[in-house]
Amino acid sequence: MKKQFMSFFALLMVCTLAQAHHGSSISYDTGKLWTTWATVVQFNYMNPHPTMVFERTVENGVVEHWVSELLTNPSMMARQGWTKKRVEEGLQYGARVKLTLATSRAGGFSGIVMMIEAADGAPIGGGKATGAVDLDGKAGGLQPKGDIVLPGQENRP
Repeated sequence: MKKQFMSFFALLMVCTLAQAHHGSSISYDTGKLWTTWATVVQFNYMNPHPTMVFERTVENGVVEHWVSELLTNPSMMARQGWTKKRVEEGLQYGARVKLTLATSRAGGFSGIVMMIEAADGAPIGGGKATGAVDLDGKAGGLQPKGDIVLPGQENRP
């Protein structure tokens, strides 16, 4: 009986560890949020996080092409009333949305979307982001500055 209990406990621990989730602050600078208007190119409603490709027009009419994942997940979006059908209708190709983002710590046109608002101001997904800087039209959004050392790179030459 004790051996069966220990086997069950070991299996439970393995399953619990398998459910562990990554932290968004490792890959994205979530301490420095910014907002911008964007046009949806593609939205993928999938687990564990939906993904979105969007474009934003910056100074001199230059169009930046960004890739992103959403902080929120499909089940949380559904609980907020944004079912797969509603999201796909609201975030179809060409939809204009206001995004609150955190840029990838590695830089480039990659980030995590913390919040999405429809053109009429209705929330589509995410929570209430506060303290975000409006960088609509500013090239590159909020790129990391200096030599950023990512986790795991501390001891590299």
